Amino acid sequence: MSEAELPRLVSRLRVDWLLRQVAAQGGFGAVLARGDAEAGAIAVVARSGGNEELLAPVLGAAGYEMVVMASGDAVPGWIERARRRDPDLWVIELDIPQAAQLVAQILSPG
Repeated sequence: MSEAELPRLVSRLRVDWLLRQVAAQGGFGAVLARGDAEAGAIAVVARSGGNEELLAPVLGAAGYEMVVMASGDAVPGWIERARRRDPDLWVIELDIPQAAQLVAQILSPG
């Protein structure tokens, strides 16, 4: 079975797995907003070294990729607007060095 034929993990399992990976690496992770357990998109507030970025999946030429959508003081406003438009959206917070790289590796939709 090719990678393209593999079923996509449901959102709840992807979130659980990411939180376990962060904990295993000595970081902290929490669910800020629960979305649809099966198919909700996942946005991540990544905190590292005093910086805060919000990453969300965006469709590009090569498929979906995690992209920085907001940083710093703009993060809460982005979350509020996004959850109003899409109540199925998951929002998780991670506090771990190089959080953005870990998120891209684990949550790259596909």
